[in-house]
Amino acid sequence: MKFLKLIPILFIFFGNVPYKSEVHAEINNPKEYKVLSNDSKKLSISNVEYFIKQGDKYINDGDFEKAKDSYLDARKLAKQLASFYSDLNSSFKGIDARIPNEMQRKGKETLQILAESNERLVSMYIKTEKPEVAVPLLVETIRIMSPNSPEGKEAYEILIQLGFVETKFKG
Repeated sequence: MKFLKLIPILFIFFGNVPYKSEVHAEINNPKEYKVLSNDSKKLSISNVEYFIKQGDKYINDGDFEKAKDSYLDARKLAKQLASFYSDLNSSFKGIDARIPNEMQRKGKETLQILAESNERLVSMYIKTEKPEVAVPLLVETIRIMSPNSPEGKEAYEILIQLGFVETKFKG
């Protein structure tokens, strides 16, 4: 029983020993350190681009399943980023104009890369003879980029080629 009474004393004694062998990352100015500001960040457009490049490599190797997964990962991350930027944009409207301007710019970049990942998926689905899966992606591209954008026009042309729509767009 006396041993059990010694346990808290041992914890107190050994718990107060300073850790002299700890490894600390050195930062010149700790206030300027930003976890998500480097190139290996998870929530970034560069990571979406990485997934697209990986998918392209898998396509070149003929591995359509891995390419599809990579493109879907790119699409999922791009949609998350676009949603986050949109939420921040609307949250700061009327409070600080600089923040909505930045979020709008980053949101546009994200939508651009989302359209690119959709384009890659569409091409893959058409190559693998699954055009019915490509149609929603094409419609989404037109919706997010507008029918007058080059991406929107290209998406609509593919819808015509697939036979989903018949009327030519003259815009």
